[in-house]
Amino acid sequence: MKKLLFWTWAAMIVSCSSGGDSDPKPEPVVPPSAASLIFPEDNTECQEGIIISDTESRVKFQWNASQNTDSYQLVVTNLETGAQQTANTSETELDITILRGTPYSWKVISKTSGSPDTAESSVWKFYNAGQAVANHAPFPAEVVSPTSGSAVDPGSITLTWSAADIDEDIEEYTVYLDLVNPPTTLSGTTSEPSRTVVVESGQVYYWRISTRDTAGNTTESQVFQFRTN
Repeated sequence: MKKLLFWTWAAMIVSCSSGGDSDPKPEPVVPPSAASLIFPEDNTECQEGIIISDTESRVKFQWNASQNTDSYQLVVTNLETGAQQTANTSETELDITILRGTPYSWKVISKTSGSPDTAESSVWKFYNAGQAVANHAPFPAEVVSPTSGSAVDPGSITLTWSAADIDEDIEEYTVYLDLVNPPTTLSGTTSEPSRTVVVESGQVYYWRISTRDTAGNTTESQVFQFRTN
C-alpha cells in the first residue's frame, strides 16, 4: 500500500510540473514598414483636386500600401503657419480639405494593431494651386545643421539648410542669428544654403532663414536653436 501511495504521489508531481508548459507562447507582432508616397508629388504644384471656394480645395492624398500595416495616419502641415491636420484610415488614399495658394508638407505613419511600433514615410512638400500666379514663393528653408536642440563647440561653425522653389529661382538667403527668440540680429546674406558664423561658449543661439526668389517673393523658416559647450 505504501508503494502504491508513493507512485501515485510521484505521478502527480510529474503531471503538475509538465502542465505549465502546455500553453504556446504568443507569436511576436511584426512592426509595420514605411509607406511610399505617390501624390501630391514632392516639390511640385498640385493643380488637381476639387475647388470648394476661392480659398479652399479638396485634394486626394495617395500612397502605396506598406507591409504589416493595419492603419495609416496622414499628417498634412501648413508650411506658412505650422498648423497640422491629421486623419486616420485603413485605405491608401484620403481626401483632405486644404487652403489654396499655400505650401504644404505631408507624410504617412504606418501602424499595426498589437504593437506600439510605427513607421514614418519620407516627408514631401508641395504647393497647393490657387488663383493663377506668375511666380510662386519658395518653400520655407529647413535646417540641416546644427540640428535644433544640439550642442556644438564654440568658435567658427557652419550653419547649413535646405530650400526648394517650384520655379527654381531662389536668389538669396538672409540669415538671422541671436541670443533671443525670435532672432532679429542680421548675420548676413548669401546665395548659398550655408553660412559660417562665430559663436561663444555657454550660450543658447536662435537662428532663422528668410528665402527670396528673383520675383521678390520671400518666405520665413521656423526658428532653429542650438547651444554651445
